Amino acid sequence: MSVTGPGPGDPTKVGVPIGDVVAGMYGAYGVLAALHERERTGRGSVVRTSLLASLVGVHAFQGTVWTVAHEVPVAQGAHHPSICPYGLFHASDGPVQIAVGSEALWRAFAPAFGLPVDAPGFATNADRVRNAPEVRRAVDATFASWRAEELLAELARLGIPAGRVRDLRQTYEWEQTRSQGLVVEVEHPVLGPIELPGPPLRHFAADGSEWRRQHTAPPPYGQHTDAVREEFTGS
Repeated sequence: MSVTGPGPGDPTKVGVPIGDVVAGMYGAYGVLAALHERERTGRGSVVRTSLLASLVGVHAFQGTVWTVAHEVPVAQGAHHPSICPYGLFHASDGPVQIAVGSEALWRAFAPAFGLPVDAPGFATNADRVRNAPEVRRAVDATFASWRAEELLAELARLGIPAGRVRDLRQTYEWEQTRSQGLVVEVEHPVLGPIELPGPPLRHFAADGSEWRRQHTAPPPYGQHTDAVREEFTGS
């Protein structure tokens, strides 16, 4: 929370249950690694993780900012702490996210939008990070006259990574989401046909064909009670 939110004074919870999800993922990775080790050496192991371990494990470079540089990272809103401009900006009809992640990209980006390439406070990434509020205001001011679709087309032409900020309805209706199998339809015993978020992993054979798996709905309470009892008691 201390590195998420609009600023240092407003620590903000991540919008999804990130600790629960990541701890489960780390647990699964650990079990798979242990199974591989057992197959390779015959040696078994106990796998442990925790919610705390999972969150420390995703600190990425922010963690080493403290452990190596002994600086305490703080929330930067929707912007990158060490690259500028890199974050959320506003077109006339909605927000977009951009990543001007190198000096070469800056030199392509700035002239196209009338920004001073080599002016004091703008010439290098280090300058722009130190002068971030002014740089961000300048980018927002020039984006204000663009519609998001046209702006993103121009950014794509320049080779600047960028994208819309979508709500969840837009995300699940997006063709890119559906083309990757990230929405699945299942038959629920109470609700009938429903759509659910699909699995983030897909498996393909060497010939490029996908291994299709049957997706099932979450079971209602007690759906498998009899089957589980029979499994363990034989009756």
